[in-house]
Amino acid sequence: MKFALFSLLMNIPNAVTGEALTTQQKFQNVLNQAVLAEKLGFDAYGVGERHGTPFLSSSPPVILTAIAARTSHIRLLTTVTVLSVLDPVRVAEDYATLDHLSGGRLELIIGKGNDPRHYPLFGITEEEQWESMAERYGLLNRLWTEENVSWEGRYRTPLDKVTTQPRPFQARIPIWHGSASSPLSTELAAKYGEPIFSSNSFHPQAKYKALIDHYRERWAFYGHDPKDAVVGSGAGSLYLADTNEEAIRRYRPYYNAFQSTDSAKHNQSPFKDLEDNITNGPALVGSAEHVIEKILDYHQAFGHEVLSISVDGLTEAEQREQMERFAADVIPVLKREIPSKVWEGKPLFSYQKV
Repeated sequence: MKFALFSLLMNIPNAVTGEALTTQQKFQNVLNQAVLAEKLGFDAYGVGERHGTPFLSSSPPVILTAIAARTSHIRLLTTVTVLSVLDPVRVAEDYATLDHLSGGRLELIIGKGNDPRHYPLFGITEEEQWESMAERYGLLNRLWTEENVSWEGRYRTPLDKVTTQPRPFQARIPIWHGSASSPLSTELAAKYGEPIFSSNSFHPQAKYKALIDHYRERWAFYGHDPKDAVVGSGAGSLYLADTNEEAIRRYRPYYNAFQSTDSAKHNQSPFKDLEDNITNGPALVGSAEHVIEKILDYHQAFGHEVLSISVDGLTEAEQREQMERFAADVIPVLKREIPSKVWEGKPLFSYQKV
């Protein structure tokens, strides 16, 4: 298994100390996180995209470019790029530039986003999100694989023989399809022959497993070899301690603080409290042995080869503690137990013209 650390740059007062970081301090915090993640042996660092409080992650390509300048080999992910509201020409240009500046370390995870506040900002309705997503992705795919693109659609003005610049540094910038709530996203991924990344953050395992199963079924329907399907997965809260009881006690204030934000309410999570989330949901809170057992259980259901975690919201000292514990006590075991062909030096997939 491979491991990614990611951040949505959630910036709320610390639930234990009351400390509030300035915007500048939070950006520096994330840059330092990424540098430490590379040092500790994480395989990738991701930056999400949100357009409202308490998040500061409205410009992932800018943040990832700063991270690229401070790191040398860690993969750089977007977790996710909210393509349903973005201009594909701008996306193609920005991320091809970042691909060059990072020396070819970029991978996009695209999605429609799970925060409805961004739709009115960019001029579409929530009801249009899936149609918009599919159209914009079709265009982005062409812009990165073709020159002199002529195109006409609903969500931007027509193009006449356009070749975006710069061309990507990689032969192809890998694209994953974020999967959170609808088989429409897994259908799009299977159709193009590309991997999915399950959010696996707010609901019971069965909901996400159904979407992953749909992806594999549709992957075979489109004629792809089943062994080539690739799945990544997020996780719920992470907090490690020597015992389950200590981890729950220490993490509870953070969990409650986030659940009280307006953003968390958009997720409509069914769990009534932290214990319910740990027992019936994706939260990785407990001893290293407990967390490893839980990840193995989810792998049995999902068959995923990449896992992403986040330490947002904790004090900087606790962020470091959690990253170091996870790198020392969890990653080595799971790398031995779960093989992964991701990021092994050759492309996993190639652009499919549809």
